[in-house]
Formats: sequence, C-alpha cells, structure tokens
Amino acid sequence: MNEDTFNMEVRKFLKRLGVTSQREIEQAVREAVAAGKLPDDGRVTVTARVTADNIDLDVEVKGDIRLE
Repeated sequence: MNEDTFNMEVRKFLKRLGVTSQREIEQAVREAVAAGKLPDDGRVTVTARVTADNIDLDVEVKGDIRLE
C-alpha cells in the first residue's frame, strides 16, 4: 500500500463528504426554519455514519449545530 496515495484518497473522500453534507444540512435547516418547523435560534442534532463493508468499518459521529 502506498501511504501517500492512501492518505490523499482518504482526504478526497472526506472533502467530498464534508462539502456534500454541509450543503444538505444547510438546505434542510433553511427549509425547516422557513416552514416554521424549527426556530431560527434553535439547535439541530445531526448524525453522520461512515461504513465500509469490506473492512468492517462502521463509525457514527453525532453532534449539535446551534442556529443562534
């Protein structure tokens, strides 16, 4: 395994994940606020899950995003 290539590929994946996730979270929060489902000074609890079946990877990260 080439460590440099591996590191670069992991970073590319995480960048794609981060950009996509941020865009989707922002859109969903804006829509929820506009629909009155979420106060604009509220908090959103999010969960991200990364899996890779062929290496038995299953990682879950939870956190809160404050809107105030």
